[in-house]
This record gives sequence, structure tokens and C-alpha cells, in this order.
Amino acid sequence: MMKIPNLLLMVISNNTTLFFIILTIFISIILKKWNTSVRNYNKPFPPGPKSWPIIGCLPQIFLKNKHALINRIHRIMEEMNTEIACIRVGNYHVIPVTSPELACEFLKSQDSVFSSRPICMSANLISNNYIASVFLPIGDQWMKMRRILASHVLSPTTFQWLSCKRDEEADNLLRFVYNNQCISINLRKVTRCYCGNVIRNMIFSKKSSFGSTIEEEEQVDALFTLLEYLHSFGVSDYLPWLSVFDLDGHKAIIKKAYAKATKYIDIEVDKRIQIWKDGNKTLEEDILDVLIMLKDTNGNPLMNVKEIKAQVLVSILIFNY
Repeated sequence: MMKIPNLLLMVISNNTTLFFIILTIFISIILKKWNTSVRNYNKPFPPGPKSWPIIGCLPQIFLKNKHALINRIHRIMEEMNTEIACIRVGNYHVIPVTSPELACEFLKSQDSVFSSRPICMSANLISNNYIASVFLPIGDQWMKMRRILASHVLSPTTFQWLSCKRDEEADNLLRFVYNNQCISINLRKVTRCYCGNVIRNMIFSKKSSFGSTIEEEEQVDALFTLLEYLHSFGVSDYLPWLSVFDLDGHKAIIKKAYAKATKYIDIEVDKRIQIWKDGNKTLEEDILDVLIMLKDTNGNPLMNVKEIKAQVLVSILIFNY
């Protein structure tokens, strides 16, 4: 006697119409259950455009106007005559606001609810799996890095302590401009060099001329590439199951730029840590020394090597931004 599953497969293989009917019923059941789970919210959402199952508003909002995303969202809100909208993409809801009053609700009245940073692929890669400040979602690591930065890096005392390094780079900039006043200057390149020199001097006590080497230019280009793709729209941020395909190519670009940007940083951090271990340095001269010598109540290092490297990279990025 033929088994039931084999008989069913034979019938389906001999009847294409029956196969598509069964497939349609199966998909309909899945979509019905998915829509029920998605709509099971306690509070209603703001008005928004009609969305597709599973992918939401991805086709009409993002894929058609990939390079004019903000303008497209504004146009949809104008068509709907609303100052707040809800645009569903996958299981996430993007809520744009154009009203100053409503913006104050997010930024002031309800700031404790909306103060956490967004979770996205670019921030995750750049902050080395969310161990550096600025990109951290609220949690224990965020509290730890916030205390370190507020007390030891961004404090008024540290700001005054490092003022001589900033003044030194400002003098170098003025001297460079004065010596080349009869020559056309690439303002973009000079500005990039100045920003890089200031933060490099504050963190590493390294001084560079405005005639940057090829390695320095490579690192600066990599840093600005990371800034360009930081928090840029990526399909995988809203549909995580597409992350393995890297459809927009952002992951590959960020990884390549990250490797170039951290190559110089990793060497400097490892070298400085070893100098402190060997006892060849006893005086803190820059931010890197401060981060390395931070201790907890038991006398153990407050930051590990990965955290120091990630925080140095993020600090350089924010300063150049």
C-alpha cells in the first residue's frame, strides 16, 4: 500500500493547478497570522501610507527614491496633510515629525523614552559591537562610558588641560596659510588636515604638517567614508533577514574603511599600553594616557583594550564631524 505522503506528492506533481492552490492557501494563512501579530498593539499609530505585507512601505518609500529619502517622506506627509506620520518598514515603524510642538514632546517632555540610540548595522560596525560611546543604546555599557567621558575626557578640567595642544594646531594653521598666501589653497584638504591634526595631538600627542603623508590621507579618507555611511539607510536595518546579502553594499564599504581607519589607531594604542607596562612613562600627557590609566575601585583597568581602541576611533570621528 502506497503511503499517504508519497501519494500526495504524486498528485501534486501531476496537477500544477492543485499545487498552486495549496501554496496560495499556505501563504494566506502565514500572512493572516503575521498581520494579526503586527497589529496587536495597545496604542494606535499615527496616520501613514498603506503598507504591503511583511515588507511594509519599503517599495514606495525607499526603493523608488533612495537618494531623496527625506524629500520623499515630506511629500507623503504633505499629501496626507499631517505633521506626524507612521511609515512601517518590516517590523519597524519610522515616525517623522515636522511640527515644532510635537518635536518638543519627543525631545523634552518624553525624552527619557526616546533618548536611546538607534540599532543599525553601520553604528554596530563602527563602534565595534556597541562598546564605544555616542552610538551606545542605553544600558550598563552606556552608563559606564558616559561616566568616563563626563568625568575624564569632556570635563572642563580636561578641556583646559589640552588647550595648549589646540592652540598649537591653530598656530600651525595660521602659519601654513600665511606662508602659502600667494598660492591657491585647497580649503577642503586644509580643513581636513587641521581637524585631524588637532584630535591627533589631543589623543596621541602626535604632530603632523599640512603636507600629509599618503598613509595619513588614506586614514582621513577612510574616516570620512565612515561618517558618510554612518546611520545611512540600509535595507537590512529594517529587514534583518536580508543582511547576509548586503544588497546596498554598505557593509562591505564600512568594513573596508574601518580596517584602514583603525590600522594606525591600533598600532598607537598597543604601543602606548606597552610603554606604560614597561614603566617608561609616568606622566599623563593626552587623552589616550587618561583612558589607559583609568582604574576601578579595586585598582583594575576600567577600560579594556578593545574599548579604548573603539572609543579613540569614535572620538576622532565625532571631532571630524
